[in-house]
Amino acid sequence: MTTAILAIDQGTTNSKAVLVSTGGEILARGASPVGIEHPQPGWVEQNPLRLWESVQEAIAACLKVAPAVEILGIAISNQRESVTVWDAATGKPLGPVVSWQCRRSAPACAELIAAGHAPRVQALTGLPIDPMFPGPKMKWLLDRVPTGQSVRLGTIDSWLIHCFTDGAVHACDTANAARSQLYDLNRQVWSDELCELFGVIKSALPEVRDSASRFGVTKNVPGLADGIPIASAIGDSHAALFGHGAFNPGDGKVTFGTGSSIMTTLPRLIAPEQGITTTIAWSIGGTPTYAFEGNILVSAAALPWMAEMLGLADVQALTDLAATAKPDGPGFVPAFVGLGAPYWQADARALFSGVTFNTTRAQMARAVTDSMAFQVHDVFKAMSAQSPTPLGRLYADGGPSKNTFLMQCVADTLNHAIIQCDAPEASALGAAYLCGLSLGVWPDLAAIAALPRAANAIAPRASDAADRLRVWQDAIYRSTVPGPSTMSE
Repeated sequence: MTTAILAIDQGTTNSKAVLVSTGGEILARGASPVGIEHPQPGWVEQNPLRLWESVQEAIAACLKVAPAVEILGIAISNQRESVTVWDAATGKPLGPVVSWQCRRSAPACAELIAAGHAPRVQALTGLPIDPMFPGPKMKWLLDRVPTGQSVRLGTIDSWLIHCFTDGAVHACDTANAARSQLYDLNRQVWSDELCELFGVIKSALPEVRDSASRFGVTKNVPGLADGIPIASAIGDSHAALFGHGAFNPGDGKVTFGTGSSIMTTLPRLIAPEQGITTTIAWSIGGTPTYAFEGNILVSAAALPWMAEMLGLADVQALTDLAATAKPDGPGFVPAFVGLGAPYWQADARALFSGVTFNTTRAQMARAVTDSMAFQVHDVFKAMSAQSPTPLGRLYADGGPSKNTFLMQCVADTLNHAIIQCDAPEASALGAAYLCGLSLGVWPDLAAIAALPRAANAIAPRASDAADRLRVWQDAIYRSTVPGPSTMSE
């Protein structure tokens, strides 16, 4: 019987299950939507039980179309910076999944910044104080739990590990821990200082383990036998970097999705100076690999919004229209929930800049598609200024990466070749490779790097990118400049 690894990619909008052979080939896929709720402006949350249901549905859909296989292990890739809380005894959720997109902790973050805590937090964690990161969101969840109740608190990998093991294990991996804003990157432990600062109960946090390690075994999971090892867990963006084989310092990737994550591998731990973050990409055998990262809050999510606004059938129609645009169009900043890297302006809002009576629908469409490339450009500019190694191979993954027009815009704007990967399951594959490494399917990173990968290099072309960047930079200024009410306070 064929042997395979079952990789789970639990994302913001859906959960995927991917069956990966020991040769690195995808044997079957399944998916199920999750659902997102917006109970107040700026608040984004999900139902933790529905999230687990969607994972089970994705597994069922995958195995239904799969050949007869023996599942060697379970691999987990998950949406990062989203957190939830549950009863330690019963496993019953005690609150929602507070999404990475959620801004409910913005007032708490502003207070911490005003009190002067930002430099110390960034020195310990590599992260700025921003509503995207879990620390203040965990405090928000804990404040709504009855006093004296024993709780477990964690990122989505820890919730899934809890569910897969029927509550036997409370653990997460170092990559997810590194995004919590409670983890000391230098000492690689939960920080007492940070837990006290953010008001988080340290004992409620999961045990931190290597990304490639045994997290427990399945128990009472519909459709799966008991005793299958959960042998890897890692945040989705980190998993994609690993899946591409970006193991050399300077190698990087852009994952395009609802937002975008840009990562480049580092030779050692380097504290970020401005605009970007430092994180643990993954850890193997007790040794972490570090990376620079820039998180873009809204990327491809702006495309269907604009397509609907222009009365177009879909995103493909939008990019087709954008390709016909004449120069001298407006700029567009997709700051629907503020701006992430490299600006970190929680109060910024989306806007068009430079619209005139001569502005065409095609130019409006192009301004929105360009915003994806320009945000990537700005993050890489910040990374290049702080990195000891030049940008190496640059991979692109995620659904929008299949659109050649969009990727050509990125290559032109960066003036750097983009490796367009035919790997919509890049995160799942990365998690599967880590699982295989943990189980001994592949002996080392060289064996994983040698696995076949379909890719297409897109070289930069001569373009008017420099002129369009100036329009973008003006729009960014207008989006981030304080308004009258702020200036008068």
